[in-house]
Amino acid sequence: MTDPVDRIEARIAADGRGTVTVAGRSEELAGWEPEVTKRVIVARLVDLAHERGRPVELALDQEAGGAEVLRVHPSGVVEPLTGAAPPSPAAGPAAPTPARRAPTVQDLLTARPAAPEPPAAQGWRGRVARATGLRLSPGAAEVRHRAAIQQVRRSFSAPRTVVVINPKGGAQKTTATLLLAATFGVHRGGYVLAWDNNETRGTLGWRAGSTSHNRTAVDLLTDLNRFGDTGLQRVGDLDRYVRDQADSQFDVLASDEDAAASSTIDDLAFRRLHATLARFYRVIVVDTGNNMRASNWTAAVDTADQLVIVSTEREDTAASAAWLIDGLREKGHERKVQNAVTVLAAPALNSDPALAKRLHAHFDQLTRSVLHVPYDPALVGGGPIEFGALAPATREAWLQVAASVAQGM
Repeated sequence: MTDPVDRIEARIAADGRGTVTVAGRSEELAGWEPEVTKRVIVARLVDLAHERGRPVELALDQEAGGAEVLRVHPSGVVEPLTGAAPPSPAAGPAAPTPARRAPTVQDLLTARPAAPEPPAAQGWRGRVARATGLRLSPGAAEVRHRAAIQQVRRSFSAPRTVVVINPKGGAQKTTATLLLAATFGVHRGGYVLAWDNNETRGTLGWRAGSTSHNRTAVDLLTDLNRFGDTGLQRVGDLDRYVRDQADSQFDVLASDEDAAASSTIDDLAFRRLHATLARFYRVIVVDTGNNMRASNWTAAVDTADQLVIVSTEREDTAASAAWLIDGLREKGHERKVQNAVTVLAAPALNSDPALAKRLHAHFDQLTRSVLHVPYDPALVGGGPIEFGALAPATREAWLQVAASVAQGM
């Protein structure tokens, strides 16, 4: 009798979401590009074949590419068992052959073969590759990791603005803003800004690394005329206003930190600052305050290319996020909500799996993707966030969040 796991069924929807069924149990995969989802599925089956010591067969149904059956071997070899039908002969007389176009240098460059995929560097495959010199293909986790990096590094046609929202304090908006900016900075190599858009005082400047000055968005706003068409034109000209996070290759623009000040940032001030900052940064990640009726808050949402709705896996924080979504939909931002990324953060080492599942199901019906990030003791103290001090699982989770954000932009 054939073991039920020898035949695996999988489906890839047009939006890249996948479902893999092994021995009657189904697993959902987040939506990447369909071809990347296919690579993740095949890599997982290579691992399964390796564990069982024999090939497995994959029956793959692709909404955008038809059905196929593959035999996946423990060595990583993938053998197609079905192929495309040959094209039908054209009816009627043959059309005249068009004149051949002389190839150009662009044709020569386009015809270059793709660089070979680097061998496995993680997991048992990486250990075997390093020990033996064999070029083993990467496993599912490594394929997913590499695909996420490619997504984060993708080119945008213009500067992009990410706005992190939840009207409740303690929802980890500032943490999310800094970790998204750090992830984009590390993998894109700079020209990334984390901006605290609180109308008075936020804590993003305090949670960032040390700096040689304490200037804020208010100071930049005061001197904004210096950045006119004939004024300061280089990103280095912003150094006296932003705080360089050298290790993670991004900058921070803090909100007002003067306890005696009475100035606020309104919608006009936000739009003026944003117009200038977008000249210097490719990705701007905006931290928002808790007042969704504040004019600078609504201006940030209006400007957003991508919303990130962040919440801890708690009833009160998640209810605040759900209430926020209801309000955004009523105000005409339904398309931005549908394209939003929801981030659910574990509030403790041992969280409630039933609650997490219920929250995931709710937000999955409202936003484009819902991702979980784990609890990390390095974030508990409330002090400056050191990206390199985070657990590898935490950095990987935020890489997947950043990839989903990039995909929506």
